[in-house]
Amino acid sequence: MTTKKHNLKLLVDNSSNKVLFAEAGKEVVDFLFGLLALPIGSVVKLLSKKCMIGSLGELYGSLESMNDTYIQPDKNKASLLNPVVASSARPNTTLLLEGGSSSAPEIGYNCGNYNCSTEYFTDVHGTQCPNCQRQMTNVMKYVVGDSSNVVMDGSGGLVKGVVTYTVMDDLAVMPMSTISIITLLNKFQVKDIGSLEERIVELGMDEGLKLLLASLQSKTVLTDVFLVNKNLEL
Repeated sequence: MTTKKHNLKLLVDNSSNKVLFAEAGKEVVDFLFGLLALPIGSVVKLLSKKCMIGSLGELYGSLESMNDTYIQPDKNKASLLNPVVASSARPNTTLLLEGGSSSAPEIGYNCGNYNCSTEYFTDVHGTQCPNCQRQMTNVMKYVVGDSSNVVMDGSGGLVKGVVTYTVMDDLAVMPMSTISIITLLNKFQVKDIGSLEERIVELGMDEGLKLLLASLQSKTVLTDVFLVNKNLEL
């Protein structure tokens, strides 16, 4: 199975060989915020044991401070900021999971009570329905969807697709605007515009794993993964 890749537009300062920031669409931002929902066990399985230092704090903080205007109306930031991880949790990190062995459960259960207007289901047979209190034993079979036939309309995922997002080198995320770009250029004290270069890179499963690993070790994640090409052992 070929892993889908997404483009990421980097603004590089060639004088310092550093990524100042990146321009990203909702798919990339959904992936980055989805890292916050990865259970520790999944992280260990994907990478191996590493010290959890680096940029995850900045990523967490940027989601915490992001205005709800940019969040899908049927989503809640709290699900990632304070995740309740079930045994079958599948966070929004499909770039990592498409090529791995993780999969959704083939069978789930609901209460089977037609008088119960609930949408609850579970992967643990006999769990009590939160709505009608009956045991959830009615079998539900999982159907694997074909994402290649889905028309993307900006819905789904966590953030809205109506705007472009700025991703900093330390993975902090914010909605992009002309004013924010000017502010960032002033912040980085860019004096020679000629030293800046726009580079388009691809984010697939391999790059996604490296981003995850670098985010646990570094404050310069984009630079480490796409420019410096550090020896990130997966």
